[in-house]
Amino acid sequence: MHFYFNKSRAINLFIIAFFGLCFSHAQVEKRPFDYMDVFDLQYASNPKISPDGKEIIYTRNSFDVMKDRRVGELWIVNKDGSEHRKLTNLKSGEYAACWSHDGKRIAFVSRTEEGSEIHVLWKESGVIASISQLSSSPSALMWSPDDSYIAFKMFVSGKGPKLEVPRIAAPKGAEWAKKPRLTTRLNHEADGRGYLKDGFTHIFIIPSNGGKVRQCSTGDFNYSGGISWMQDGKHIVFSANREQDREYQFRNSNIYKVHIDTKEITQVSANFGPEYSPKVSPDGKWIAYLGYEDKIRTYQLTQLHVMQNDGSQKTIWTGGLDRSIKDFQWRKNGKEIVFSYDDYGVTKIASVNSAGFLKPIAQDMGGTTVGRPYASGQFDVSEKGAVVYTKTSTTSLSNLAIVNKRGKELQLTDLNQELNNIVEWGEVEEIKYQSTVDNREIQGWIIYPPAYDKDKPGPLLIENHGGPILNYGERFSAELQLYASKGYIVFYPNPRGSTSYGEEFGDLLYNNYPGDDYQDVMDGVDELIKRGITTEDQLYVTGGSAGGIMTAWIIGKNNRFQAAVVHKPVMNWISKTLVADNYYGYANYRYPGQPWENVDNYWKFSPISLVGNIETPTMVMVGMNDLRTPPSEAKQLYHALKLRKIETMLVEIPGASHGIASRPSNLINKVAYTVAWCDKYRIIE
Repeated sequence: MHFYFNKSRAINLFIIAFFGLCFSHAQVEKRPFDYMDVFDLQYASNPKISPDGKEIIYTRNSFDVMKDRRVGELWIVNKDGSEHRKLTNLKSGEYAACWSHDGKRIAFVSRTEEGSEIHVLWKESGVIASISQLSSSPSALMWSPDDSYIAFKMFVSGKGPKLEVPRIAAPKGAEWAKKPRLTTRLNHEADGRGYLKDGFTHIFIIPSNGGKVRQCSTGDFNYSGGISWMQDGKHIVFSANREQDREYQFRNSNIYKVHIDTKEITQVSANFGPEYSPKVSPDGKWIAYLGYEDKIRTYQLTQLHVMQNDGSQKTIWTGGLDRSIKDFQWRKNGKEIVFSYDDYGVTKIASVNSAGFLKPIAQDMGGTTVGRPYASGQFDVSEKGAVVYTKTSTTSLSNLAIVNKRGKELQLTDLNQELNNIVEWGEVEEIKYQSTVDNREIQGWIIYPPAYDKDKPGPLLIENHGGPILNYGERFSAELQLYASKGYIVFYPNPRGSTSYGEEFGDLLYNNYPGDDYQDVMDGVDELIKRGITTEDQLYVTGGSAGGIMTAWIIGKNNRFQAAVVHKPVMNWISKTLVADNYYGYANYRYPGQPWENVDNYWKFSPISLVGNIETPTMVMVGMNDLRTPPSEAKQLYHALKLRKIETMLVEIPGASHGIASRPSNLINKVAYTVAWCDKYRIIE
């Protein structure tokens, strides 16, 4: 055997090895997640798989740094992850995409400065046509069984109340104030939307090739629930509250069907409580829907019901599962239903049949809420049985993943690959501990700062979740990762009242909120101190909405924390219950009676009742357009602390509603101001 030296090849190999080492070195030289990285985040939502199961369309969400908003575009990818590309050449916002039954067309909504219209894309030719001229934005698009029509929902303006007053004319050229706004409605405003226009949401159909739009529903009722075509192509099944006293039965809704030609409406179910999201089985014989019998409690399980299309033979398919059902779809065989639910802070997908037999399919659905690690996400089922869903992790917003009939899973996208190459995320660790109230097991999570030495205790920031009937979990959170990147060990627990632990656990807050959930949180703090993760002099606390309530309650109950940041709290249940946009929904479900009927009870659960005990330096933050926990609630805390000469600061976010972090810049500011306040009182070694 002969060996020889090739100088040119050796040089080439040296160069390849050198740059390979450089590249490898660059790969591990990562940095912590930073504020402006928020604008580089992307995530998938609303996946829809083609009838033949070969392609998936979805909304690819990104953030426009110049316009400070989310941008949604329709993309398409093959079931094996290949040919990932933009679906259209439109530059406007796109959403609500859905396939025709024959797979040849895709309907979607495109949002422009002139308004939102229904568009149809012919798959083979790529031709796109706008088929509507609507007065309002359409939603819930759904093809008829023969693909000849598209059903949708749309708001129709109505006339408000009138009051006879003298006609007083302004002098010519005078600049008088706008006329007063009149309403007689129970529900007249909504957080994030502001004042609600007079009118109702109705059901419409339009020929799928364009043509006259027809309104199918009638009367002064909101048809804002889900819709589904019956197999005859002549009826649409829907949910609505058509009771004459509907404003005061605000949780109630029932299942109906309407004939698209005669507009005759037939009631199919009549349970007291919410019944919604109806879906007709593939053979047209059955209707599945979500709901529960309202027992007037704080938390009640949402279950999957099935009945014949005339309302008979009602059964509950998920009666053996002590978890609320979030969404569902029929399998093509009509014998199984695929559904999603939260279980111990994880969103799972499973199937169930009429016998109640559950079969797991996937888990870790979510990743479509950017700020905090709440449950979210969507899935879709193909006619051939595959399930596509939005999959999340603690270090990634949602990507598309697909599970075939045999249970094999494949991730189809990696939308944040470039960011992941340069960012080192905080490591997330689950913890479980016992509540000293009743020895219940409480679940929570810790996020460590990047490159953190676990042998050394560090500053602990508690982040309390909102709701309180919600849950945190092992899901991505831009806000919590930013806290960790700034050197804080973040602890986020699911105390009693959190969902995903069963009906009894969630209902423990009935007439006891804030209550024993406070001790659940503090027991977690004590456990972390016991484990050596933090120390008594390195404790900080924050949270928003219900988490803001808990934060204010905590610092009213003890003075263990170096600093606190209270985001958008309720401080006074009496004023909150009569001022917020959902003011009518608290009495009896949260506390017995109306505030004036039970003043002492409402007051004892109000954090403002403890304000005389607070010694903790406290920042108070609220959106100036918040209608859910109005600025007047935050100001009660701030003004009380100022009068008591406690170190405090009020941060008001202009234009922000209850969802402060809905704009990326507000998310960044929310975290930056929170960190700055805690840093001010942080012991730096």
